[in-house]
Amino acid sequence: MDATLIKALQLVLSLSILVVLHEGGHFFFSKLFRVKVEKFFLFFDPYFHLFSTKDKWFTRLFPKCKDNETEYGVGWLPFGGYVKIAGMIDESMDTEQMKKPVQPWEFRAKPAWQRLLIMIGGVVVNFLLALFIYTMILFHWGEQYVPAKDMTMGYQFNEQAERLGFRDGDVLLAVDGEEIRKWDGSVYRAVSEAREVTVLRGGKEANLTMPEDMNMLEMLKSNPPFMVPFIPSVIDSVLPSSPVYEAGIRSGDRIVAMDGKPVATWSDFDEIMRARMEPLMAESPSHEDSVRLSRLSVVYQSKDGTRTDTVTLELGADYKLGLLKQTLSAYYKPIKVDYGFWASIPAGVSHGIDVLSGYVSDLKYLFTADGAKSVGSFITIGSIFPATWDWLTFWETTAFLSLMLAFMNILPIPALDGGHVLFLVAEMILRRPPSDKFLERAQVVGMALIMGLMVLACYNDIVRFLL
Repeated sequence: MDATLIKALQLVLSLSILVVLHEGGHFFFSKLFRVKVEKFFLFFDPYFHLFSTKDKWFTRLFPKCKDNETEYGVGWLPFGGYVKIAGMIDESMDTEQMKKPVQPWEFRAKPAWQRLLIMIGGVVVNFLLALFIYTMILFHWGEQYVPAKDMTMGYQFNEQAERLGFRDGDVLLAVDGEEIRKWDGSVYRAVSEAREVTVLRGGKEANLTMPEDMNMLEMLKSNPPFMVPFIPSVIDSVLPSSPVYEAGIRSGDRIVAMDGKPVATWSDFDEIMRARMEPLMAESPSHEDSVRLSRLSVVYQSKDGTRTDTVTLELGADYKLGLLKQTLSAYYKPIKVDYGFWASIPAGVSHGIDVLSGYVSDLKYLFTADGAKSVGSFITIGSIFPATWDWLTFWETTAFLSLMLAFMNILPIPALDGGHVLFLVAEMILRRPPSDKFLERAQVVGMALIMGLMVLACYNDIVRFLL
């Protein structure tokens, strides 16, 4: 199956789960407090829908559904979903209903605390869902990782990191006195926010003082990378009939130079290949560039270390060498931690809270130029799913998206759940509700802000993936 289709299917399934359960949270509390829910839709349905329990063919098959007060359906615009709650100003902008006398089964007829629970129901469900998923991941799959202190070959650092005092081969031990447990993306965040980083260098601990203006986005986008685990440039395997195979290079051999530049690690290899391919990133690369890049001089050392040869590779149209790199697992044995059912609960909750706090911390970069460029729509979200169907990665991604959806929805922006919550809290403090006219205008402003953000996200996706 095509990788793009697999990513798309995972995205649709994940968002469908999250949207249905989020709206189900609003639905649950509405029903609990006897508030009428007129519609419950997965995806939006402007002008038409794909399915509805009020469709004639469906009511013929299930006559009892004809009298159901709630219409359930699936729209065609996959930007979320909604429940239409009677007596409430929402994205439907049904102002005519608000002009009629208040009915006891309407949202506006209920006390403020009940309306507050109805509005936070979706966020609560998304947050609890994420914690549940993380708990079940640990219970079913456990946790597997390489302890940071065991990575004895250390890390490779770029010039920016070296100016801060890091040296190739340093083993990261702690930030601000707190042990670094494992190598993952959170290490970048920890170092960027740290005042002091402890490393093991030459068998002795050294403390490095970090500046206060560290920027994680700049660290992540830098080339070569700010820091990566030191992985020798040893070839894991060679694809049959590939350029390296035809040149006599085999599994276990080590690349020591390319185009006259020394190579010690796969990070060196990646940086040389990135620099070579830059001319092809131009709008109209020349024929001379294509010809020059199709030939690559490689110096490699045999697996037993007794022979060093220089070969010239003839690359194909994709400019790939046809090799697979050795990874961390070739040098470090990961530890496996299994969790029983009861032990998985606090571990899953703790992990979920850590992920959420990291996400919230990273939001400050959204208001920078680079952060604005990183905003993406469904193409960006879909790209984080793997090209092959892997249930562990699917559920990890779904849990993260659930946390993200919960936090973004609780922001005090009109048209989001958080905007309604803000007005309800104000009502409870001031002991009088805002006017319908004010709520209508706030809803319009909020929807305009959200649409503006969606336009920015779609524009970034078009620039990033299609141009």
